[in-house]
Amino acid sequence: MQQIIIIGSGPAGFTAAIYAARAGLKPVLFASSVEVGGELMNTTEVENFPGFPEGIQGPELMQRMQEQAERFGTEVRYDDITEVDFSGDVKRVTAGDGSVHEALTVIYATGSAYRKIGLADEDRLAGHGVSWCATCDGFFFREKTIAVVGGGDSAMEEATFLTRFADKVYVIHRRDELKASKIMQQRAFDNDKIEFVWNSEVTAIQGETEVTGVTLRDTVDGTERELELSGLFVAIGNDPRTHLVHGKLDLTEEGTIAVEGRSSRTSAAGVFAAGDVTDPNYRQAVTAAASGTVAALDAEHYLAALEQAQTAALASA
Repeated sequence: MQQIIIIGSGPAGFTAAIYAARAGLKPVLFASSVEVGGELMNTTEVENFPGFPEGIQGPELMQRMQEQAERFGTEVRYDDITEVDFSGDVKRVTAGDGSVHEALTVIYATGSAYRKIGLADEDRLAGHGVSWCATCDGFFFREKTIAVVGGGDSAMEEATFLTRFADKVYVIHRRDELKASKIMQQRAFDNDKIEFVWNSEVTAIQGETEVTGVTLRDTVDGTERELELSGLFVAIGNDPRTHLVHGKLDLTEEGTIAVEGRSSRTSAAGVFAAGDVTDPNYRQAVTAAASGTVAALDAEHYLAALEQAQTAALASA
């Protein structure tokens, strides 16, 4: 049986692992079989993580975090957790291979997932012109005309990055102003390859075997028009990955895991949550890492109190 199991391999999960490992708790971290490193694996230049004045590539930052966690004794397992049982004093998690793992504490740091538009052809054409990751797929759209859906920082970053490859990048936004930070907006506005399509939403994606265009509906007057494209990148936000804990942990109105105050304590004793799965507002790598620290310290304190209680019980027996 383990002292700590960590589910998730983003900044929160690996930071929690670093702290737990340095405390001698020998954490086991389930990093996923596919999406190791979280969303930063899909980010190009990270300019706002402290300690990197020249910036750092997202995948490199996550690789460094993993190496640091492993240096202190974290065991990283490349498998997905498919089921959790937090009902008893001993927590149980089931991996994708069917094996069951037990621990006295669990840190849940599964992050968030790309939000989809919700169109019938979105999944059908995924990988054939529809994408949620510019850094993954941008190379395939050299000298093409493509579009990014969204108005936040991620959409501006995607659009700006894609101009390295595409001849033309439309930014489709359902309003007439952006939600992105001023610096990200200005970068997009200053890029000659980017054109904004305001007050518009995608209602259909055309193409039999690959994307050939989209149907746009004007959100003001309801009129529709066609826009020829070779690719569509969706950057409209993310949803917390809480599907495993529905009915097992309390959630907030926003759908994130509820924690006590500034702590990482969830509604289940011995279960702690960190990162974007608890954060509907800030969703930054540095805040996720900080919450991973909190979770590791909370778990360490919980284990110490558990040990003290067991010692006292034996002494009084």
